[in-house]
Amino acid sequence: MPHIYRGTLELHDNLYYATREIGRLYETEPVLHNYALCYALGLVDSAKYATTVVDENSYRYFCAEQVPLYEAHLTPLNQQGIYVTPARAIRHAAVLNTWKYADNRYHVEMQKTQKNIPSFGRAKEIAPESQFEFFVIAQKPLTFPRWIRLGKWMSKAEVNVKALPTPKHNSAKEFTFPHPLNPLDVMFTNQVLSYDTLNMPPVSLIRNVRMIGEFYTFEGLSEALKLPIHMQYRFSN
Repeated sequence: MPHIYRGTLELHDNLYYATREIGRLYETEPVLHNYALCYALGLVDSAKYATTVVDENSYRYFCAEQVPLYEAHLTPLNQQGIYVTPARAIRHAAVLNTWKYADNRYHVEMQKTQKNIPSFGRAKEIAPESQFEFFVIAQKPLTFPRWIRLGKWMSKAEVNVKALPTPKHNSAKEFTFPHPLNPLDVMFTNQVLSYDTLNMPPVSLIRNVRMIGEFYTFEGLSEALKLPIHMQYRFSN
């Protein structure tokens, strides 16, 4: 039987990434993509596939190419039997920050301008002390970092992971999974009947998913958790 963990994250900084752009408003959805979690948790050996890094640790914080390599980075996790689900907010609050900048052409020598045109924007970020929940499925026991960094500002977050009881394998039948899922990872092995869409890059997520497929259940939990089986990282061509 696999080892299944329930993880929680608590933010210690504002978390920002642009889930959607509405005019001058850049909004952060209170959901963490499972691609981002794999990188943040240190599960991806991305330095192995980077061609412009100085050392093995530099890619974690900086990459000169800025080219996503999700398929190359995440496919090895399938071979290791590791899968991380997206994370949903258990509790969260949002903060709205306004930023502005000006046309600074007058600083350039020999270039004249008749006006200084200000501009502005707003970023809706997730506040500190917000908490998120996710699941990890692994064929072998894993250890997890205590602290990780997330988002555009590399915001600090505390990680708390607990192993769930030994799962029970249930045959294919209809069930509902309220947590967010990556549709590419689940639709090939489950018959998805209905869902709500979360529009966010690089792959929009789904939640409140009603599906037919095999799932795990766990004894001794306060809620009736039914976790889909056979989830793997898959990528559209």
